[in-house]
Amino acid sequence: MRNDVVVLIGKQFFKKTFYTKGLFVLLTLFLMVLSYVTINGWNAYEKRHHIAEHHQNQSRESWENNPDKHPHRMAHFGTFAFREQHPLSIFDSGIETYIGNSIYLEAHKQNTANFSEASLSTGLVRFGDLNIALLLQLILPLVIFFIGYASITSEKEHGILKIIYLQGASMQQILLGKALGLFLVSTLFFIPALIALWSISFIESHTLNSGVVMRSLLITASYVLFFIVLCFVTVIVSARSVSSNKALLSLLGGWLLFFIIIPKTAQVIGNSVYPNLSKIEFKAAIEAEVAKQGDSHDPNDPHFNKLRDSVLKANNVTDVKDLPFNYSGFLMSKGEEQTAIIYGNQHKKLINTYKKQNSITNSLVVLNPYLAIKNISMGLSGTDFHTYTNFLSQTETYRYEQSQYMNDLQMKFISNKAKGSEGKIHVVDKSYWRSAPKFSYEYLPISKTINHQIVAFFALIFWLLLAIITMTKFSNRFKFI
Repeated sequence: MRNDVVVLIGKQFFKKTFYTKGLFVLLTLFLMVLSYVTINGWNAYEKRHHIAEHHQNQSRESWENNPDKHPHRMAHFGTFAFREQHPLSIFDSGIETYIGNSIYLEAHKQNTANFSEASLSTGLVRFGDLNIALLLQLILPLVIFFIGYASITSEKEHGILKIIYLQGASMQQILLGKALGLFLVSTLFFIPALIALWSISFIESHTLNSGVVMRSLLITASYVLFFIVLCFVTVIVSARSVSSNKALLSLLGGWLLFFIIIPKTAQVIGNSVYPNLSKIEFKAAIEAEVAKQGDSHDPNDPHFNKLRDSVLKANNVTDVKDLPFNYSGFLMSKGEEQTAIIYGNQHKKLINTYKKQNSITNSLVVLNPYLAIKNISMGLSGTDFHTYTNFLSQTETYRYEQSQYMNDLQMKFISNKAKGSEGKIHVVDKSYWRSAPKFSYEYLPISKTINHQIVAFFALIFWLLLAIITMTKFSNRFKFI
């Protein structure tokens, strides 16, 4: 196959499309919207980042400025953990709008993340958050379809395609050339978006453990692959259609089916097949399990009475006051350990339910390149479900370690003769509050993100190979008239 013929046809299609007034208007509107969402997304990210940083520091300062206090009272005083958004959330906000931004951490109790933007916004937020990725995933495919729907059919209708064939160009060369030209036109739209992406990457490359440059590189490669697939599909549909009108209707119908109907239907089916517990039901399940296992705050609880007897026997004493450590602190540590296990099991069940709901959509990524690029984009931008559950896991680990740190202080410094946590006699020096570790959020490693989205990566490659094979191996089946 002569590559110069393919390049010549591609250049001719690009020049013909480039000099049309409609493309100039469309490109101008697209760039205006792109500039708006980039600047607006950047400002929103900076504002949220500073707010989270301010409140995290303020929460820590409030914790450290507590006076000498009984450790158990300090454990119940608690603190806050704020979620730091990934810098690439400017590019693709994913599920950021719908998930909580902060969690109150206290002893014996696991709270949920609160203050999501959706809970503080109007009902319009359900239509999605306008960002760069949304333009590339939903709007630009429409632009490509409108530009390329008549790439073959119009030349069929005017008899030009037959003339090109008689001049020595094969159908395979024509198809590849048109696809190349359509891709060159689409670069006018997505290259500015990718420039915005890389601008974010270079400015925020100093962000610790974010892997922002490598993530941006993978995002760029994925979107380029996605648009190549769209260009191939557009030209194939145009070549298989008997008229331009039918080609346009087929492409618009495909966009509506693959980009809107299938994703939304999959979500509804997932929620129906695998219903999840409500917030109240989830808490009730934990409380019921705690009551069944034993309550460390109940002095007459049979389970912890057996624990007390075993501790007394192991230390050869008959009264907890004679133990070499504070028994209440020991009891609270065992209760904390028990509730953490119960919560962890219940939370794991809930997360698995959500994963099953998402599995309906994830199973369709091989059949739907839009779902593939959407999952890849969210995952690499740090705005997907796995990233959020990673934050929840880190906060629970920190909460448990902080609670046990307070229990250890009580066991070590509080006398067994203390009758309660009130007063200023049985207290611990406030310097120990400063010694407690600070909460430091770690972004999900890029290796785990790739592992979660490996099927989506292969799906894009599969669609590319399928399109190439269709153009090269079955081009003789496409008609010239």
